[in-house]
Amino acid sequence: MIERYTRKEMARIWEPENRFRIWLEIETLACERQAELGVIPSEAIPVIREKGNFDIARIDAIEAEVKHDVIAFLTSVAEYVGPEARFIHQGMTSSDVLDTCFSVQLVQAADELISDLEMVLDSIRIRAFEHKDTVCMGRSHGIHAEPVTFGLKLATWYAEMDRNLARLRTARENIATGAISGAVGTFANIDPSVEEYVCEKMGLKPEPVSTQVIPRDRHAEYFCTLAVIASSIERISVEIRHLQRTEVLEAEEFFSKGQKGSSAMPHKRNPILSENLTGLARLVRSYAIPALENVALWHERDISHSSVERNIGPDATVTLDFALRRLNGLIKNLVVYPQNMLKNLNQMKGLVFSQKILLDLTQAGVSREDAYRLVQKNAMKVWEEGKDFQEELLADSEVVKALGVEKIRESFDLNYHLKHVDTIFKRVFGTIS
Repeated sequence: MIERYTRKEMARIWEPENRFRIWLEIETLACERQAELGVIPSEAIPVIREKGNFDIARIDAIEAEVKHDVIAFLTSVAEYVGPEARFIHQGMTSSDVLDTCFSVQLVQAADELISDLEMVLDSIRIRAFEHKDTVCMGRSHGIHAEPVTFGLKLATWYAEMDRNLARLRTARENIATGAISGAVGTFANIDPSVEEYVCEKMGLKPEPVSTQVIPRDRHAEYFCTLAVIASSIERISVEIRHLQRTEVLEAEEFFSKGQKGSSAMPHKRNPILSENLTGLARLVRSYAIPALENVALWHERDISHSSVERNIGPDATVTLDFALRRLNGLIKNLVVYPQNMLKNLNQMKGLVFSQKILLDLTQAGVSREDAYRLVQKNAMKVWEEGKDFQEELLADSEVVKALGVEKIRESFDLNYHLKHVDTIFKRVFGTIS
């Protein structure tokens, strides 16, 4: 995490204050249930609840000596609570606190990211309907293919982000488990009802079977979900970067008054937000691999996952949170140039209608092989000589014989390609307006 790409709302989740508060609540709740079971005296609970506190600087100082963060934390808490502190952590192991807390933090982070995604979806939806009928060039391999609308491009972004929202909600549900099962997960020194009590109070479900740690396939799913979302952000960003190229200029990032694009070239207006998002997406994806490698731990536990998660937990969620907020602003303020879209569409002088002519010829009784030959022969004159495609077809006696002049002219109608835009919008948004 660096400040440049960090929002305080997400960073707060990973600050020591929040982490230790969660630890203290887990320990206190465990004591409450232990008292109900008669394991510890009930009169200790008000003392633990009221006096329980910690000092972060003191925890750091103790950890520097004992080399164990949970012990350092418990020692600091004991200095506040007094003699009753001997009942804290009864029958528990460090992973009970660490893993359950990590689940809580990942849930908190997921809630922020869900809010971000909902915001992005709202912005995409608004722009999609704004440009539902804005005709532009569809491209495959970067080459002109057939007409689409800019609204349809946005609709694909919406559908993909909507799937990402569903993925993230599932990942949130699957990460929301806690474990208070003691050493090697057998509950030998702590009753399973303690786990149930703590999890209910913390908004989690008990892990069905823990091996002293919560199984890391849950975490792998979570971080892989973040990686998929990041890849979707990059897909949108790369599209905008292409559309902003000088030779294309169908859309561009908003360029604010006083903004400067280059220290050397005063004319520059660069797609810096999209490029930044491309880079941030690479970072978020990189966190998925160590999360996957964390799944295979030795026997009932080791701590090879620990250093990884202390890094990727904050970094992946903070980075994705920032990226989603930046993407939202980019989409809301994106400048669109419909006239340039039409100019680019017409740049190849009618070639975009080649498939329609091909199909017309086959419908008229020409074999597909001959139809393809006729269309391609005339299309190559446009590529190589700058000819007009419709004029070349009208000058081709074979094509005219098969279709007639009027049918050829009718086939150069943009509306033919756009007749199902409303159908697609209804599939994606449930409405066409």
